[in-house]
Amino acid sequence: MRGRVHQGLQLFIALAGTAILAGCEESGNTYVAPPPPSVRVAQPVQQPVTLYFELTGNTAPLNSVDIEARVQGYIQSIDYQDGMMVKKGTKLFGIERDTYQAQLDQAKASLASQQASQVGAKQEYDRQLNLMKQQVTTQTAVDSAKATLDEANAAILNAQANLELATINLGYTEVLAPFDGIVTDHLVDIGALVGISGPTKLASIVQTDPLYAYFNVSETQVLMIKQDLAKQGRTFRQTDLPNIPAELGLQTEEGYPHKGHLDYVSPQLDASTGTLQVRALFDNKDHAMLPGLFVRVRVPVGHNDKALLVRDDAIGTNQLGSYVLVLGKDDIIEQKQVKTGQREGPLRVIESGLDPADPVVIQGIQLAIPGSKVTPEKMEMNPAASAAGDAKATTTMQ
Repeated sequence: MRGRVHQGLQLFIALAGTAILAGCEESGNTYVAPPPPSVRVAQPVQQPVTLYFELTGNTAPLNSVDIEARVQGYIQSIDYQDGMMVKKGTKLFGIERDTYQAQLDQAKASLASQQASQVGAKQEYDRQLNLMKQQVTTQTAVDSAKATLDEANAAILNAQANLELATINLGYTEVLAPFDGIVTDHLVDIGALVGISGPTKLASIVQTDPLYAYFNVSETQVLMIKQDLAKQGRTFRQTDLPNIPAELGLQTEEGYPHKGHLDYVSPQLDASTGTLQVRALFDNKDHAMLPGLFVRVRVPVGHNDKALLVRDDAIGTNQLGSYVLVLGKDDIIEQKQVKTGQREGPLRVIESGLDPADPVVIQGIQLAIPGSKVTPEKMEMNPAASAAGDAKATTTMQ
């Protein structure tokens, strides 16, 4: 009897254990779906935007010339420091003057001699005219006196020309700056003989204020500009260039802090490149820019009163181009291919492909998979507000 009870108790314990294990296994295998990922969305900003052509180019000096010795002689002085900023008319080099001063004195003496001869010839001619009136001389004598006077007059003109030439040559012994600019290092030393067989290069001078920026506009862009002007009933004229603003930025600068205006447009396209050369003029009073720098240039070409803008970091790229992720019906993520335009600070213009009412995913993009459901949180497209929201989300997750 006791054996049967013992066997029954063992069977009960076994059945109870099996039931408990089965219940545990059934409870442990139940799948609970995770909640949809959270993303932040914002509607595009709609505001007026000035449209620009954004181009690249290089700076160039307003003037740049070689300073040369135009007369022969020995260098007696170098009157500037290499790399110094000088004003127009500043003396840069001195060439020995003795020979040219002597030539000038000689020319002055020759002119004085010819002037004295002219006085004598004029007196003789007048005397012969009086005698002719008194009929005590011949016409031949009068003609001879007139010829002598004419020769004296011509000799004076020749002496005056020689005097001017001697004055010019003496002036060339002082080499002056032709305009305001920076002078390079000198290429000759004191005591060097220059101008032996022609002009000798002494240094160079570069004017960097104002400064040119050269850049090229494509054939398509040229046609777009002409079409836009035609819609306004206007035509392009060179005289309008000073009224067209241009902005410039260096590689180390944000945006386009330097302001200027267009100065020149080539009258024809370069057939080999399909581009049109354009030049703009910029103030450079602080000499922050140097000739030859690679620069970014933009020129206004139109205006959009209702441009759509989204954060630049919310735009992705694929094989088809640029795209944004938007919140669709039932909080399902959709991918829209868009055509992007210029950048406006942290925002970028969307030219086509996006509706003003589309909520764009601006945070949690890596969790927003097209076709998947998300939990959206609406925010403003304002970058500062978005950044504050990002920081708050990071604090919450921590």
